[in-house]
This record gives sequence, structure tokens and C-alpha cells, in this order.
Amino acid sequence: MATPLTPLPQFDPRRVPVSGVDAHLPAVPGERLTPAALRQRFHAPPRWQPEVRREPRFADRAPAAAAVLVPLVERPDGLSVLLTERTAHLSTHSGQVAFPGGKVDAGDADVVHAALREAHEEVGLERGFVDVIGQLPVYVTGTQFIVTPVVALVRQGFVLHPNADEVAHAFEVPLAFLMDPAHHRRHRFEWDGQMREWFSMPYLEPARAIAQAGESPPEAERYIWGATAGMLRNFYRFLAA
Repeated sequence: MATPLTPLPQFDPRRVPVSGVDAHLPAVPGERLTPAALRQRFHAPPRWQPEVRREPRFADRAPAAAAVLVPLVERPDGLSVLLTERTAHLSTHSGQVAFPGGKVDAGDADVVHAALREAHEEVGLERGFVDVIGQLPVYVTGTQFIVTPVVALVRQGFVLHPNADEVAHAFEVPLAFLMDPAHHRRHRFEWDGQMREWFSMPYLEPARAIAQAGESPPEAERYIWGATAGMLRNFYRFLAA
């Protein structure tokens, strides 16, 4: 097992002050957030640049290729993004909100195969409901994962079976909410002599959704930040270009 360069940062990101909110930027228009429009956007992408490519390094473990699935669920009131909350005991990114995903294994044909496999292993998402439409630029985490986000449309009718060893909770956030920079908060925090910056996109999950999942209390804040928020910010830049 790799030895960290220095201890991984231990802090509550919710307590780090907000340094800015990007409400001055336009939200992605609703007509761009449909399945047909997204297919066309990936088929003929515009000229654009990702905003976040690499986080400051936290550990000296060897870099590892990874893939995540960005599952866009087709709901009657619009697309939503399926996310997970990782269990607290995992060795990396424990307790954080994340896309389903993980390391690319030797048996994976490519990053798409890895993302689909991991989504099935983590939450039981069957591949028959998933239609991959494209990829976003590679994102390198501070823990040295070289992550390829694989974007897919997901038909309704699936039933999730989260792996309790890895996933504490699975939930959905409206894509329109995440593609509105009024919900993109900026944070700055000095750690180990270096200023580190990241985005957060806190989402208050409706009481109805939580009741259906059999959880309490009647509402909960799903705190999206770090790598997941960074990849969503890149998705915003892609769709807004």
C-alpha cells in the first residue's frame, strides 16, 4: 500500500467558508438538457475547454486509471443525475457523494466497460437500461485517480440494489439544478502550505424521495463537492459552450 506524502486532509468541507457563487453565469437552457439535444451535442461537440482538470496531489500512490458513469435518468419532468453517497469506511473518498465508478481493471475492454461494470457492481444498474452517449475530459483527483467520466442516458424501469459495502445511499438530482451556476459555490482552503480550491453544489433532497427510500430524517442535504462537483462543472462548460 502506498504511503501518503502527508496525511490526507481531514476537515468538514461544509464548514469551509464560501468564497463565491457563480450566479452571474447563465444556466444551460432547458432545450439543451433533453436526450436528443445531448446526443447531438456529443455527436458534434462545440469548441470548449474544461475548467477543472487536476486537483493538487494528496498522496504518493501510483496513478491509477479509473472511470465513472454519469447516469442521466430520463424522468417525466426532465433528466436527473444518479449519484451515490460512499460508505464511511472506504479507504479513499469515504462518505463523499460520487458517480458510480472505480478503477479500470485488467479485464475491462475500455473505460466504458469499466464504468458500466462498476455501476452494476455498486448500485445494480443493469446495462440494458443504459445508453452511452459520450465522454468528458479526463479528471485527475488528488488521490491520483485518472478518471474518465462516461456519460449515459438511462431509461426508466430499472431497480437499484446498492452494494452496502460501498454505497450508503443512491439518489437523483435534477440535471437542470446542477447545470445552473447559481448553485455552484466556490471554496478556498489552505492545507499543507498550499491554497486549494474546489466547487460545491449542495442539494436538499425532497422529503418525498427520502420517504420512498425508507430513510429518516424527512429531508437531507446531499453535499456534492470535490471531484464530483469538478466533473459536473466541466459538464456545465461543455453544455454551455
